[in-house]
Parts: sequence; structure tokens; C-alpha cells
Amino acid sequence: MSNQKKPAYGGQAVVEGVMFGGRHHTVTAIRRKDETIEYFHLPRKTKPSFQKMKKIPFLRGIIALIESSANGTQHLNFSSERFDVLPEEDEKVQKEQKSSKLEMIFGIAAIGVLSFLFGKFIFTLVPLFLAASLEFVFSGRTGQVILESVFKVILLLLYIYFISMTPLIKRVFQYHGAEHKVINTFENGLSLTVENVQSQSRLHYRCGSSFILFTVIVGMFVYLLVPHDPLIVRILNRIALIPVVLGISFEVLQLTNRVRSIPVLKFLGYPGLWLQLLTTKEPKDDQVEVAIASFNRMMELEKESESGLKKAALV
Repeated sequence: MSNQKKPAYGGQAVVEGVMFGGRHHTVTAIRRKDETIEYFHLPRKTKPSFQKMKKIPFLRGIIALIESSANGTQHLNFSSERFDVLPEEDEKVQKEQKSSKLEMIFGIAAIGVLSFLFGKFIFTLVPLFLAASLEFVFSGRTGQVILESVFKVILLLLYIYFISMTPLIKRVFQYHGAEHKVINTFENGLSLTVENVQSQSRLHYRCGSSFILFTVIVGMFVYLLVPHDPLIVRILNRIALIPVVLGISFEVLQLTNRVRSIPVLKFLGYPGLWLQLLTTKEPKDDQVEVAIASFNRMMELEKESESGLKKAALV
């Protein structure tokens, strides 16, 4: 089976583990304090209206981001709460969480979406104000937009650098590398063994890190096409165009993944791959084992769901 015909599975690094998502399920596997592997599973439930919008170019990227922010936050919360809990403490922790489990899940999902939107606002507006403060040196639409984009890149790199200095995030970046290695192993048609996975690249064209960088590049070109002055108009344009920039950036990300095997075009995804040199690290074998376990469990659930749908169609 060629790479193009394989399902496009995605994933996310979490605290001491990896989450993988398919068409019907998302699964996280984490390494707990006693070295055992524990799983967390959420079925994908997409509203019919969302399902239709996911088929519309540019709009589908917004829907995918909302869903991934909501689901990803739940998986991240699971990993952060469970990885350092000893088995003998399980019953006590479960009793404390049981009474408010439903409220907690919806609350976490909402926080995930809001955190993403808040971060995007900060990432959009702070560079704008920094560039505007230097307008007496870099005047004109083109100069201001380019300077704004430069500040965005600097802000992004500084953010990644400072968070990567913490031991926890360093390990998350290692699991991020393990996630990419597993996806690359699967897409290259190799069996998921630790040896095969470790032989693969820790970089991937479809990574969220690449998407973030593409929002900077796409935003620069979009902002050159809209009114620039006065400053309040510039601010309102940036806020109003956030969904537009996100939608276009998602399509660019998908495009770079589709053309990555074409020698003349594969360089289009290089900027995102370069950023991944910072957001991923080489994983250890035990981290790769967790990533493989997560992917295998997700595949098992996906096959069960597909089998169930085929049986239902025959009835």
C-alpha cells in the first residue's frame, strides 16, 4: 500500500505519553510511575453540521482545530493527573473525581478551545504593537507587515526555547519525536517494532509545529492585501482575519504533505521541519514503546468500529 492510500492518522505528545487519533477514536498511552502503561480512550463524536463543514476547504481547518483543541486538552489532563499516581492510590483518586467527571470533561474541553484562541490573540496582537512602536523607522505597509512577521517568529522561538528548558517539556518533546517516528514507520509500511521506529525521522510534514509557522508566513501575505491605516483598523483586521489565516494555513499544511515526495516541491515544507528540530527530541526506547502501544490500541479500536459499520450496512 502506498503512502497516499494510507489513512492520515495524527497524534499529540502528552505528559509521559502519546495520543493518537483515527476516524472513530482517540487513544492515549502513558508510562505510569510504576512503569506500567495505562490507556485513555475517547470516541470521536462529531455533530452532523460539523461533519459537513469538515468537507469544505478552508473551513475544515477551523473545525479540525476546534476539535483537536477540545479533545487534546482532555487527553493532556488525563496524562498529567495519572502519570505520577501509584496504583495503590487509584481508588482514592477515582472517588475524588467520580462525582464531577462529566462537568470536568466539558470544562476541560472548553478550556482547551479558549486557551487556543487566547494564545492566538496574544501571538497575533503583541507583534503588531511591537512593529507599530517602530513605525518611525520601518514605515509603510510592507515594512510594517514584514517587521510584524519577524517579531512573530522571534516570539515563537523564544517561547519554545524557554519552555524547553524545563525537564517536563523536554520529555514531552521526546514523546513528540516518538509520535512522529511511529507515524513515519506506519506510513513507510514497516512493522511497529522499537528498532524500526527508532530508525525513522522524528520530523513530519503534517505536524502542528509546522502549522504554527505557516500561520506566520500566510498571515504576512494576507495582511499585505488589507487596509493598513490607521492603527485601529490594522488591529481589527488582524482579529477578524484570524479564522482566514488559520483556514488557509491548514490547507497549506495539507498541500506540503501531499507534495513531499515530489523533489521540486518537497522544499515547501522545510520551514516547518526546521521548527520541529526544536519541538521534537530523539526519544528513548521506553518512550517509543509507549507510542507504539498507543498507536496499536487506536488501530484495534478503529478496526472494531469499521467492522461494526460494515456489519450494520449488511443488515
